[in-house]
Amino acid sequence: MIRGRVRPLYRACMGMVLLALAGPAEGQVRAPVPDDALEHLRFRAIGPATASGRIDDFAVYEANPSIFYVGVATGNLWKTVNNGVTWEVLFADQPDTVSIGDIAIGHEDPDLVWVGTGENNNRQSSSWGNGVYKSTDGGRTWQHMGLTESRHIGRILIDPRNYDIVYVAATGALWGANEERGVFKTTDGGLTWEKVLYVDEDTGATDLLMDPTKPAVLYAATYQRRRAAWGFHGGGPGSGIYKSVDAGKSWRKLDRGLPGGVVGRIGLDIYRSNPRVLYARVQHETDGGIFRTDDGGESWRKMSDLNPRPMYFGQIRIDPNDDSRIYLLGISFHMSDDGGRTWINERSAVQDGLWPPGNPINASIHTDHHALWINPRNSDHLILGTDGGVYASYDRGRTWDFFDNMDLGQFYHVGFDMDVPYRVYGGLQDNLSWGGPSATRSYLGISNNDWFLIGGGDGFVSFADPTDSRIIYTESQNGRIVRVDRLTNERKQIRPEPATGEEPYRWNWDTPFILSPHDPKTLIIGAHRLFRTRDRGDSWEAISPDLTSSVDRETLSLMGVQAQNFTIAKHDGVSMFPTLTTVAESPVTEGVYYAGADDGTVHVSRDGGKTWENITTRFPGLPEGTWVSRLAASRFSAGV
Repeated sequence: MIRGRVRPLYRACMGMVLLALAGPAEGQVRAPVPDDALEHLRFRAIGPATASGRIDDFAVYEANPSIFYVGVATGNLWKTVNNGVTWEVLFADQPDTVSIGDIAIGHEDPDLVWVGTGENNNRQSSSWGNGVYKSTDGGRTWQHMGLTESRHIGRILIDPRNYDIVYVAATGALWGANEERGVFKTTDGGLTWEKVLYVDEDTGATDLLMDPTKPAVLYAATYQRRRAAWGFHGGGPGSGIYKSVDAGKSWRKLDRGLPGGVVGRIGLDIYRSNPRVLYARVQHETDGGIFRTDDGGESWRKMSDLNPRPMYFGQIRIDPNDDSRIYLLGISFHMSDDGGRTWINERSAVQDGLWPPGNPINASIHTDHHALWINPRNSDHLILGTDGGVYASYDRGRTWDFFDNMDLGQFYHVGFDMDVPYRVYGGLQDNLSWGGPSATRSYLGISNNDWFLIGGGDGFVSFADPTDSRIIYTESQNGRIVRVDRLTNERKQIRPEPATGEEPYRWNWDTPFILSPHDPKTLIIGAHRLFRTRDRGDSWEAISPDLTSSVDRETLSLMGVQAQNFTIAKHDGVSMFPTLTTVAESPVTEGVYYAGADDGTVHVSRDGGKTWENITTRFPGLPEGTWVSRLAASRFSAGV
């Protein structure tokens, strides 16, 4: 049972469809687009569920763990009542967001559901939300409960003694300063909110814990960070751990035994069997790692240096029945049986690509781990959320079941060929590039087995030659493009490379790459300059100078600190800058090219790339330095 899948795709396609309906050629009277232009479009899910997407959180009904909710970075809220045999897609009818940051349910009432929108992952591709929502009927209907400008929610806690008392850790805007961040509390079920912990407009709350035996005792982790198109500054003096013993009325910063100064993201967990035991993973410029307290945070001791990319992976979990067994989420799935002194992961001691029987964690799971639930009544039962979907284990990770019935792929781009029926191609966040049919003769419909792998890495642009469907082009991060023969699987890497002694090319994570609408053998790709091939990638020519501002980002500043002085997660996710981010060719006149960059510059060439004109100032009201995400050339006029 999969319901509610239509509306997000409907909205995603709306802009493209409106462009197609935009009107007649210049000079003619343009009829307005009718309000119901899209009402009669009908969408159907074609997959794939083979490649899933980023999972942010779980909320499991402990009295019956077959009932649980899954929060997805860009795929709404999913619910199962039969341990994943079937799913119901919830929250899809909300008009403004599909990104889930955190979920909380009533301790004795799984129909009471709170959802915080906006994923808490801090990537350059992270999606934001518009506050918190509440459902009292298991997710069938929702009420928006405020905190609209919080953008990203790290944690929600419901007081088990009084469901009207709810706490929210709001991380706040990622790309700028705002005041709706910190820890918020409601005592009337969300009708009103009080900001009970606030540091400053750059620092939000990224994690929040409640003592299970004394709900008035709270622990909060604050996080100072800021992202820009050109980089990332992942720490500051605002980050820290705070404790309240009076239900949030007052807070005290905990720092004995913890590193001070510039601190990054902090993840927390509390030991249910003895709430005076907590663990923290602390990101720091010189002394980060795993820390433990046995006295409710009054003093901490460092257990190890391990802390893999906490900007993106912020979770640490304690086995509810054994405070020596700790799980640390990162690119790999880390586990310790001695309180964090030593660690193994799913690839520890792997030899010749084989999983050794001595390793208690199976290597069959996807990388990049964001969420983990441990059954408090059976520590062997784990539910794991990764960039590749949801897994469950019933033997502490020795074996895993993958839920391959959740079509959560995060497509960056979609292409198609011209066969009948046509095939669809696309690149997915952290899940390779795939192709699949638009239709099938099977009475069962399109299945996972109908989809086929065409490329690796984080998948991006993928499309087929419109005159020869055997020829597919697919791209992974930083412009790594490959030409594939669909029938023989013969493949050739065709990204243009600098000559000996030439300066390296600057590639965007999501490199712009297009097929000329005038010649199927002509491809255009953008680094910091444009390159063109007329022989399907066998040879390339540069057709532009540097079309960016060439600014040195080390001279730029975030949160009052110049980039050359960043010490935590510096520029994480933005390996090169400035770069081209979008390219277009006029479908009316061959050789009219447009290029936009992540530093806000826009150029046009009207002579096939021989000369270029900077037209950045011709877009009234465009803020300086705006990331140019998409340029669309008019189908009716070569100059637009």
